[in-house]
Parts: sequence; C-alpha cells; structure tokens
Amino acid sequence: MAEITAALVKELRERSGAGMMDCKKALAENNGDIEASIDWLRAKGLASAGKKAGRTAAEGLVGVAVQGTKGVVVEVNSETDFVAKNEQFQGFVRDVTNLALTTGDDVEALKKAAMPNGKSVEEALTENIATIGENQNLRRAKSLSVGQGAVVSYVHNAAAPGMGKIGVLVALEGDAPADKLEAIGKQLAMHIAAAAPLALTGDAIDPAIIEREAAIAREKNADKIAGKPADIAEKILKGPVDKFRKESALLSQAVVFDGKTPVQDFVAAEAKAAGGSVAVKDFVRFQLGEGIEKQQSDFAAEVAAAAGVA
Repeated sequence: MAEITAALVKELRERSGAGMMDCKKALAENNGDIEASIDWLRAKGLASAGKKAGRTAAEGLVGVAVQGTKGVVVEVNSETDFVAKNEQFQGFVRDVTNLALTTGDDVEALKKAAMPNGKSVEEALTENIATIGENQNLRRAKSLSVGQGAVVSYVHNAAAPGMGKIGVLVALEGDAPADKLEAIGKQLAMHIAAAAPLALTGDAIDPAIIEREAAIAREKNADKIAGKPADIAEKILKGPVDKFRKESALLSQAVVFDGKTPVQDFVAAEAKAAGGSVAVKDFVRFQLGEGIEKQQSDFAAEVAAAAGVA
C-alpha cells in the first residue's frame, strides 16, 4: 500500500475542497492515487468537479492575438511567476503569439519560425533560458478563423496587453455589424473564461469524460439503482449525466451575467437586436498550467540532504 503523506493529503484537499479526514480515507481507499481519490470523493458527494479544473500547476503566460478574422492563443511556461513579469519573457511571448497567426497550431513549425531578430523561436527560447536562468517551454497553440464574422479575444488576469493567466478566443460567424460582433464576442469570451465550458455542445464533449461522469453517477446512486430493472436504472443514471452535459457545454450553459439565460438564447437575442445573423462557430480557452502537475519540494529536506543529514 502506498504511503499516505501529509503532502498528498494537502494536495487532495486543495484540489477537491474536501475535509482532511475524508481526503486521508480517499487516499487510503485508492492506494494514494490522486485522480482516483478525487473521483471517489465526488462519488461520495464530498467534492466538486470544478475544484480540479480550477487548479493550475505551472507558471508563465498565455498570449492572444487577433488579425482580421483569425485569432490565436499560445501558452509559454516558466518555472516561477516572477519570470512572467520579466520584460524579456513578455516580449518573447508577444512575438511568438504574433508569429502563430501565420504558423497556426503546429508547435514544432512555430519553433522553427523566424523571430523579428532573424533567430528561430527555438533559438530565442534557448537564449531566454540562459539569460533569465530558468527553464521555459513553448507548450501549445490554437488558432480559430471564420469566413465572415469575427474572432474576439479576452485575457483574464492580464500581466501585459494580450497576455495573462487565462486566454480566450471565440469565433462568431454572421453578417451583423462589426462593432456588434465585437461586443457580443467580448461578453461570450468573458463568460468562457469564468465558466470554462468543455465543448460547444453536449454531444461534442469527449466521450471519455462522459464515461467518467457516468461511472461516478453509478457509484453515487448505487443505493437507488440496487435491484432495479436495467431500463429503470438507466433512467436514474441518465439524469446526472445529462445535467453534466448541459452545464459543461457552452451553448447550453447559463450566461454568468444573469445565471439563467442559456448562451444560445443570449446570442439569438443579441443577433436580433443587432439586426443581423450571429452564430458561435467555435471557441478556445487556455488556462495557464492546466493539466501540468507542479512538483512539490520540501526545502528543509533538500537542505538537510545537501548537508548530508539523514
């Protein structure tokens, strides 16, 4: 059985919002596996799905840029938040984001692209690491475009113009006036930053995520479905999964501004008021460090080890 350390319990508490004793029990039941423990806590009604998604585990900046009807969002990571405030690092993120408007989503192609000084992005990144003295990584890029309409960007927790902790692009297709599209897109982008939808529609959510939610619903409702015919049990389990789909898909989410109007209804009303057509084609949301686990260190233990103290 894996050792359940205080650090493991602390991490699970922060990621799940559950109590200390519940976290210790969850880790014990799941052999110290953090992800399995989170699912276990959720199945017991002791944690929320949102806690895990809200955790970030890397520093750096997310950059956004829009040119005409095309936009791009890029993530560049660093070891500490201090580097994100460095003008050299910010300049690098700005240049790389603008280059990505041409190269698109391919990170390897972006690394080979030429910076304004003639050096490749990869060479500039290596120089940054040497001069700033901290490891850095060009992690990912995503672009969106429309034929007619607008791509609108938004940065949350901006450290400088066009870069911050969360970067959002929303692609709108339609013939509404440009200023109206911009206003609608900005409101939607702010909603996306806050609500963190998983996909445009419920049907577009990753099947693996839906399967995971179904498994959690089955365990959470084990008493309700025990002894029930298969069709009845399926109906009982369908409710929470459908609710998850609705709350996780952009078009069916309630806009954060009033907490009740579905995004698709909000867009329809705004399009009518603007006197033109507006449809949400796609969106992208990058949150700094999402999906990256930051290695925790015990500074006192490191010092003791370096000094040869057991």
